Formats: sequence, structure tokens, C-alpha cells
Amino acid sequence: MAGALKGIRIIDLTSMISGPSATMILGDQDAEIIKIENTSVGDYTRIVSTQRSGISAAYLNNNRNKKSVCIDLKAEEGKNILKKLIGTADVLVQNFRPGVMDRLGFGYSDVRAISPNIIYVSISGFGFTGPYKNKPVYDPLIQALSGLTTVQAGSDEERPRLMRTILPDKLTGFATAQAITAALFHKAKTGEGQEVKISMLDAVISFLWGSDMGGHTFVGDELEKETAQSFIDLIYETKEGFISVAVQSDKEWFNICDAFNKKEWLSDPRFLTAELRHQNINERLELIQSELKKKTSDEWLKLLTAKDVPCAPVLTRKEMIKNEQVVANDIIKISEHPIAGKIRQSKLAASFSVTNKDDNLSAPTLGQHTKSVLSGLGFTELEVDRLLSDKVIKGS
Repeated sequence: MAGALKGIRIIDLTSMISGPSATMILGDQDAEIIKIENTSVGDYTRIVSTQRSGISAAYLNNNRNKKSVCIDLKAEEGKNILKKLIGTADVLVQNFRPGVMDRLGFGYSDVRAISPNIIYVSISGFGFTGPYKNKPVYDPLIQALSGLTTVQAGSDEERPRLMRTILPDKLTGFATAQAITAALFHKAKTGEGQEVKISMLDAVISFLWGSDMGGHTFVGDELEKETAQSFIDLIYETKEGFISVAVQSDKEWFNICDAFNKKEWLSDPRFLTAELRHQNINERLELIQSELKKKTSDEWLKLLTAKDVPCAPVLTRKEMIKNEQVVANDIIKISEHPIAGKIRQSKLAASFSVTNKDDNLSAPTLGQHTKSVLSGLGFTELEVDRLLSDKVIKGS
């Protein structure tokens, strides 16, 4: 079955995580993703740790459903190949530092001269103007500058803490994929392409504003210093293990008091309303923790579930992939990679009743599609062999 983006061709000039994860989402929705890689090692994530048979997990998990074409973009003939590809494409995505594509001769105005209606997408770390625009960037730097590390700390007075996952990179991937589909929708209606710019910094700040910037929303009433409402999180220790319990509504508060057989909590003046329970959050959470230590995780999960109290087990990554709900969701698929062998990956989070693409979870080997893509552009076998011999291209 064809996916929603069947017939869309995207030239992917990105590497690492933010750009490749964005184009992978679109490839999962059946866009044709032609990943342009250099003729040495290709995307750097190919050579990072956690490998089998020379294939890295990081590359596999951000580059499935793509075609790999290796071109030397410093060579004039290599540039000409890319120009021909651009002439066939709907979208070009790149995440070089600002100015690099212009120096290569593939800035927005250059590409638009080749394909006037193309959607040209640029991803940067800090942004496209300002004093940081040309600084090298990695995920921790964006976490630091965006304020995310102090959000994670819980208070401006505590030591800032990194998220233990590359949230800015991955979040930018999702934001970029959404922006591209919006631009494609506009193009489908009007025939008009456009330039789309997105930075990791902007993506994280936009993400934080929905829940973490209330103290700076009302102009003139900003908080001088963010302080924690509570440092007790919603991960609770039980007699054996950990669980998460979250109680918001009056009904849920009644249910947890019932589960604990603590009817007296219902008349406690500190907890009579949701507002009071929030004001006395530390006392409330400490009471819940003291009760949860009396039984095992399994015992509490059964009892709390029966009482309709929101709860869940706290799982390791190894446990998560075997969890009954995760299995029921069918989010994790096992497939066969031609070199790495049997691999496990998550599929696209969204499912579609009509435009549901058949699964193809393999990421390409370096230059796997160079010959076939060039053949599709009209290059003869002799021309391709000469370009391989001259090291303008690489692959099979």
C-alpha cells in the first residue's frame, strides 16, 4: 500500500540526528529520500559506537527508508550531478553551518534558479543570524542555552542538569518534518515552493513555552528566580521496585485514598481541594510515598488499577520492549538488514487507515543506490564507471 507522501522526492543533505530523523519520518510516510553522502565515511553516525558487522545502530535508527548516493560535492562533476537531482526534486533539506551551502553554490537562490518551485529547508543549531550563528553546535549546548538544563534541575538555585537523551536534536527532527509537510501542502494547493528555516534553539524554546515558561508569559510580572514547587517526583519506591502514580482530579484523589484505606485524608484541611493539594504538594507526596513502601510494585499496580488510579510500572529499556502494552501497540518491529542481520526498531508513531505504507525498515549501505539513481538521471553505464574511477562518486 502507498503512503501519504508517495511520489514526493526529497534530497537529503543532512547528517547526524536532527536532519536525518526528519527525513526518515517522511521516508516512513513513503517519500523518496535520496541521502547525499560524502565519498569518505558518509554520514558520521555510520562510524559511532554500538555496531554490528560495521553498521551502527545510530545510523540504522535515523536513516531507514532512504537511498544512499555518494558524491564528491567539491568536484565540479559532482556538483553537476546534484544539480540534475535538484531538477527532479520537490524538497531539499540541509543542515550545514550557515553559509556553507552558499559557498558550495547551492544556497537558496542557486537552487531556486534550477528548480523555481522547490521547498528548500535549512536546519541550524543556534540560528541564521546573530552572534552564535557560526558557532559549532552539539545537543548539550542547546540544552544549556535554551534553559532546558535549569528546567530539568527543577529550580534556578539547583545545579543545572542535562536531559539524558538528545532532546533538541530529536525534537528538531519532528518539528522539521511537520514544517516540510506544511510546505508540501501549500505547494500542492498553489504550486509555490518556499524557503523554510528552523534552528534547534528555536525548536526547544517553542517546546518549553507550552508548560515551563509560565513565569515569563505575563510581561511586567516576570519571576526573578524560578523555584521548585517540589523536588519529590512522581516515581515512587515500593517494597520491591518502583512505580509511577499521578493524581490530579478530585475523583482520583478519592480513589487513591480508598486504595490506601485512608479516608481521613479526604477531610484533611490541607487536601480538601485541588488547589490546596497543590499548595501542600510535599506533604501529600510524602504521604503517598510512605504508603507505597508497604507493598510490592505488582501488588500496588493491581490494586491501584482496580481503583482507577493513574499508575504505571517503571521499566528499564530491556523491560520496556517486552511490556504488554508496548507489544499490543505493535510499535516495535524486527526486520532483516542485509549486513547487520536481524534488527529491532520502532516504526512510525502515527498509523494511517488509508495511506499506510508497507514496512521497509532497512537503512542503506554507503552508496548503495548511487548507480541506480544516476541511471535514473540518464547517465550511461560507461559514464557512471568513469565517475567511479575518477572518485567523483562512490558506491554500487
